[in-house]
Amino acid sequence: MADLQSFLATLERERQLARVRVEVDPELEITEIATRVVKEQGPALLFENVKGSSFPLAINILGSERRIELALGRHPQEVGAELKRLIEAAMPPRPKRLLEEWRTVGRILSMPPRRVRRAACQEIEEAPDLSRLPIMKCWPRDAGRFITCGMVLTHDPQTDVRNLGIYRMQVIGQDQVIMHWQIQKGGGFHYWKAERRGKALAVSVIIGSDPILYIASVAPLPEGIDELVFAGFLSGRRVPLALGKTGATVVPADAEIVLEGFVPPDERFPEGPFGDHFGHYSHPAPFPVLWVQAMTCRVSPIYLSAVVGKPPQEDKYIGNAVQEMLLPMIRLIHPELRDLWAYYEAGFHSLAVASVAVRFGKEGMKTALGLLGTGQMALTKCLVLVDADVDARDFEAVLRAIAAHFDPSSDFLLLPGVPFDTLDFTSFTLNLGSKMVLDATRSGAATAFPQVQIGESQVTSLHSRIRGSRCLEGALLVVQVEGAGREIVEALVRAPVLSGVRLVAAVSPDVDLDDRESFLWGIFTRFDPARDVVFGSAELHGAWPVCRGPLGIDATFKSGYPEPIVMDPAIVKRVDSRWRHYWTT
Repeated sequence: MADLQSFLATLERERQLARVRVEVDPELEITEIATRVVKEQGPALLFENVKGSSFPLAINILGSERRIELALGRHPQEVGAELKRLIEAAMPPRPKRLLEEWRTVGRILSMPPRRVRRAACQEIEEAPDLSRLPIMKCWPRDAGRFITCGMVLTHDPQTDVRNLGIYRMQVIGQDQVIMHWQIQKGGGFHYWKAERRGKALAVSVIIGSDPILYIASVAPLPEGIDELVFAGFLSGRRVPLALGKTGATVVPADAEIVLEGFVPPDERFPEGPFGDHFGHYSHPAPFPVLWVQAMTCRVSPIYLSAVVGKPPQEDKYIGNAVQEMLLPMIRLIHPELRDLWAYYEAGFHSLAVASVAVRFGKEGMKTALGLLGTGQMALTKCLVLVDADVDARDFEAVLRAIAAHFDPSSDFLLLPGVPFDTLDFTSFTLNLGSKMVLDATRSGAATAFPQVQIGESQVTSLHSRIRGSRCLEGALLVVQVEGAGREIVEALVRAPVLSGVRLVAAVSPDVDLDDRESFLWGIFTRFDPARDVVFGSAELHGAWPVCRGPLGIDATFKSGYPEPIVMDPAIVKRVDSRWRHYWTT
């Protein structure tokens, strides 16, 4: 696709787009509509009449596997296979094999962006006024309106290498936004270098583009790899770039809307709260400020937006596609790795599973340590290792492996005091927390453990504040409790009747034990391993901690956690009453 508008036209032909012509409010109402449509696996949405703005708003454009395939022109697995074949043909170089892969070679030739003099995104230039854009306020307790689909293009101050990434931006004035650069983000690294030199960093923000550029900007590529080059490979079309109006950076010529400006050094402003993809409001924290100096757009532009929040959201499909595409690159470094899957239900970074062909004792742990030091995988909180014949994407199969092979006395690794996802609040310290690895490969435990069956009445009788329970695959017992969970978890891991269970987790009443998305979210977004994991017993043998009994996780809501995201009941009622009107042509 050449641009966003041609992609939307394709979606409409494929009956993957719904137009909403009645007036809608970008403050909360669009969020409620879009969230429902995602849960129903519905179409992309084009809101043609947004209150307070003359710009149409598109959302959920990649919120299905089918739309991802339409954007890429093929299944994400095929992209991964192309990368794998290319790597195999190039290492060592085999000309005959490269000729056989002529389609892939053609994509390689399309990787470098090309410069153009005229750009559709610069047809109109006007004084920056962000109030004209239909910028959404997504959740009731958000600090204001946030640009959620702004692709931020920066240049390394030392090497001039580009980076393109999506970072949320809180609007604080008609020409000012707060730039939420989290740790381990390319744009943030560029700003760090510029600030150390006492210089401002030039930035262009692209809102709406070829969807392949959007996908490339999300991809966690190795540092220094240009996302625009990767987009050229994905599309087989060189990305057209024009010089920005400020003269300090470049802009994709086919974009819808472009904001250009500078982020000065040593300037911070409190950003947030904001309802993020962990399903809670992130706490306010100081972040750099972008001063917008130029605002350009097409003659009839479309504003692109997204909702993040408690799963599922549109990022489920984007994140899963990116995983499919990049796995071959990860396996190049870790050939023993068969699959690696981060679970969207847990916000991707909170839970990942790696299937490993174990060739020597504890090779899985070696793989885990390598993964946890690689790129954005370094932000993973819980990594589970399983054998190569276990489907890493099937949580029940993973639990069966844990039930059969995980022994905390030899197969548990805690890494305290390490980098933590900026959005993860469970350590109570920004960017700093802990990680854990569970080795459920056959090379882990010396003996296999028998399956156990636990009745709910057996569990609820163990403590008066247990309101319900669910035991999955004889490995994971989840209990729903009222109030604080630590005391209950400590009692459960010592209960003789639960001695055969590998994992015990306590969650709060807002977690639905019968819903997979809910209980995975409820467990893995609400605990920090170093703070909230306990065992039946633990002792030090020298410096070696030996843990026995079930691994207990206190994943209850705790004092000091930010509030979970809940939509305003008045908005829910309003959308209920208008639901049929939205779809009336």
